[in-house]
Amino acid sequence: MLSQYKNIQVSVDGSKEADLAFSKAVAIAKRNHATLEILHVIDTRSFQNVSSFDSAMVEQVSKDAEKRMKDYQARANKAGVTDSHYSIEFGSPKAIIGHDFPKKHNIDLIVVGATGLNAVERLLIGSVTEYVTRTAKCDVLVCRAKEIANALEG
Repeated sequence: MLSQYKNIQVSVDGSKEADLAFSKAVAIAKRNHATLEILHVIDTRSFQNVSSFDSAMVEQVSKDAEKRMKDYQARANKAGVTDSHYSIEFGSPKAIIGHDFPKKHNIDLIVVGATGLNAVERLLIGSVTEYVTRTAKCDVLVCRAKEIANALEG
C-alpha cells in the first residue's frame, strides 16, 4: 500500500479543537508512516497592544509554548509516530500555517481545528482555519470538536 501523505502539518494552539486535530494528525501520520510536523504560531499581533513592550513576557510565552510542544511531541512518539518535529514560529498565523511553513517543509496535508479564536475575533479578523482551507496549496483536514459534531448530527 502506498502512503498518501508523507509530510503532515498539525497546527496547535491549546484549544480543544487543536487537541482533537493533533490526535487525528497522529493517527494519519502513523497510518501513512509519515513525518509529523507539529506547529505553534505565536501571533505577534497579541504584543502590539502592550504599551510597554516587555521582552520578559515574550520569553515567558515562548517557554510555555516550548513546554507544550515537547508534550505534544512526546504524545506523538508514545502513540507510535516515528518521525515527528515541532516548530514555534512568530508572525501571522494565517500566512505561516497556510503558506510559509507548508512550502518550507514540503507539507502535503495540513490538519487544523475548526476554531481557535473567539466569535468576536473571528468576525473582526477572520478565521485562520477558513483562510487556510481557502488558500492552501495542499489538502486540508478540518477537525471539529466532538461536542460540536455530535450536536450537528443530532
